[in-house]
Amino acid sequence: MDATVTTGSDENVWGGGNRPLGASYGKLMMWFFIVSDALTFSGFLAAYGFSRFKFMETWPIADEVFTHVPFFHGNYPMYYVAFMTFVLIMSSVTMVLAVDAGHKMKKNAVIWYMFATIIGGLIFVGSQAWEWATFIKGDFGALETKGGRILQFVNAETGERAAIADFAKVIPGERTLHENSNGIWYQEEGTRTTFNLNEVVEGFKANPGLLIRTETITEEGEKTLLNRQESLDKLTQAVRVVEGANLIRNEYGSRLFADFFFFITGFHGFHVFSGVVINIIIFFNVILGTYERRGHYEMVEKVGLYWHFVDLVWVFVFTFFYLV
Repeated sequence: MDATVTTGSDENVWGGGNRPLGASYGKLMMWFFIVSDALTFSGFLAAYGFSRFKFMETWPIADEVFTHVPFFHGNYPMYYVAFMTFVLIMSSVTMVLAVDAGHKMKKNAVIWYMFATIIGGLIFVGSQAWEWATFIKGDFGALETKGGRILQFVNAETGERAAIADFAKVIPGERTLHENSNGIWYQEEGTRTTFNLNEVVEGFKANPGLLIRTETITEEGEKTLLNRQESLDKLTQAVRVVEGANLIRNEYGSRLFADFFFFITGFHGFHVFSGVVINIIIFFNVILGTYERRGHYEMVEKVGLYWHFVDLVWVFVFTFFYLV
């Protein structure tokens, strides 16, 4: 029988207490989480890229979708999304300063930099909620054909989008609701659009200065604009009015675009919201002197790793979803 010889060095290796790369257990676990979460986001973005490549000819143009700025009316493509990105990146800078102040055991500096990071995160989450609300509500409206294609309206003179509310013809009797008094008490009406299909069609016919453009993108990178007769012919294929976007219909174009928008930005927004909550907890612990008594601010550094990861993911989301 062979004898097994155990040396002192072997006991040091297998006896526990080792710190790979000099990282503590908490920091190492945070890195494991970040790597696994990065793979998840990579899968989502890869799926988005594949879908966009497959339906490239009908994919909405981001500059025509994200054009809103709070409290301002007009067309400001990507301005507010760029502002959100800037705020999130600056919050990452303040987090770096908080971690550095923690290494130097400067409690007051950590408090102020953590506070600035939290404010930046709240601004971003609030802005994303506003963007969702605006995207869901819509502002122009469109028609959907039997095949699920979107028809948008354009002013022939200016070339700008025309809102359904600006030309739809209100037809008396078209909007009568079912009432208990007429005996149809059991039939409930679901959520209806502001104008029905007949009102939009009649309004379009009464305004010769309007044209229809389809969601198909030309070689010049613009939506296909039909002439007046083609627009009237295409109008006969419409089956419903679409206002805003949801998981079923999307006035901006392909419904897959809305699905990915809600899922990817929502998943990232949940990460940011979670980070803000964690930062608030750490912030109050710093005020209470918890880490001062421990003799280190490693917890600030660990939550900083998570916050930097969230910022980095948004850079990729912003690039692939909004810019490309």
